[in-house]
Amino acid sequence: MKQRFARWLLQITGWQFEGARPDYDRYVLIAAPHTSNWDFALMLAFAAAFDIKVTWMAKHNLFFWPMGWFMRAMGGMPIIRHKNTNVVDSMVEIFKTASQLVLVVPTEGTRERTEHWKSGFYHIARQAGVPIVPSFLDFSRKRGGFGPPLETTDDARADMQYFRDFYTGMKGKFPDKFGPIRLREEEDRESPR
Repeated sequence: MKQRFARWLLQITGWQFEGARPDYDRYVLIAAPHTSNWDFALMLAFAAAFDIKVTWMAKHNLFFWPMGWFMRAMGGMPIIRHKNTNVVDSMVEIFKTASQLVLVVPTEGTRERTEHWKSGFYHIARQAGVPIVPSFLDFSRKRGGFGPPLETTDDARADMQYFRDFYTGMKGKFPDKFGPIRLREEEDRESPR
């Protein structure tokens, strides 16, 4: 029922589906471009349309009463950022014990333009030994869906090149807010010591 409703809703709003449902039980799902508040609702609709139960992290103060129960029901997991907790290590441990987990991570970490992607998604996948699946919302063509998974390697630059190639030409709702696809670590490795 939820899947049919999500597909109907996306179709009547002009969105089309692209790519196949990822055939994995555990993976990190990256969501890009992330340039508007609509991205989150559309991501949830596409996940429902492909019958994927997603888990997503958000600041703990968004899980206030009475909305907290709804946020959790939609797959939300509160994260306390101001405490000295290592989110990457925590998520790796959760992956190790979960038989099924699709963790959505907005790689840009903000709807505003940023010069680097947050690297948490990459480190979580690498340390947990799970693939990274790129999802997308291309507002220029009104298409959304999923790309082929990437199994991370020892070469972050090559891995990130996969995502640079994948997202080439895709436009968010506000294209000028979609910055370069690169990790700060890529530049740090290039700089002379």
